[in-house]
Amino acid sequence: MAQIWDGIIPEDERKQYEAAGFGKSSGMGRSPALLIIDVQYRTVGTEPKPFWDSIKEFPTSCGEAGWHAVANIAKLLKVFREKNWPVIYPYVAPKESFDTGRLAAKVPALMGVAAKGYEFVPDCAPQAGDILLPKRHPSAFFGTPLVSYLVERGVDTLVVTGCTTSGCVRGSVVDGFAYNYRCVVPQDAVYDRSHTSHLVNLFDMNAKYADVMSTDDTVTALRGIN
Repeated sequence: MAQIWDGIIPEDERKQYEAAGFGKSSGMGRSPALLIIDVQYRTVGTEPKPFWDSIKEFPTSCGEAGWHAVANIAKLLKVFREKNWPVIYPYVAPKESFDTGRLAAKVPALMGVAAKGYEFVPDCAPQAGDILLPKRHPSAFFGTPLVSYLVERGVDTLVVTGCTTSGCVRGSVVDGFAYNYRCVVPQDAVYDRSHTSHLVNLFDMNAKYADVMSTDDTVTALRGIN
């Protein structure tokens, strides 16, 4: 079966993973939660624009790739709203002077984001009853009460969306896997400023930590849960 990363990961390397037994499916559980990570104006801009135009507004924007993903996140969100399943928003909050950490040196552009940049994109913004989870680091689990929320709701599966594929999405998937949650990554509902990094990380997550599939296939699987 053709995969989104086939043009990036050489066939011989894909066969090496298969020969070692990587890439099996974990399957969908019975009690999913949706994570919408960092879908704020600072990561997509206030309107769809090509990357080089979008970063004139917010240097941390991923441009049009983010808006394509937002449309797919909205499809997933519709299902979760209908089913009354948990929707959780791990998001970067404005950095305080005492808590900049190594990020201030590594990615200084994140330190000067305008207040508008921290607003949620309306197409998939939080509603009453959703869980807002401010975070200071890539993983939605690090230094947050996320596990406590998931245990309380009896969650067994995380559908992880948002950005960036290579950063906060991957960090959250790896930690979620470590806590023994089934992880699903809809490949067109996550985004990154680098298409190559996006595809490489999707391939690697699918091999080791998550089931990577399209949004449409994810919706079908979710609707099959009784």
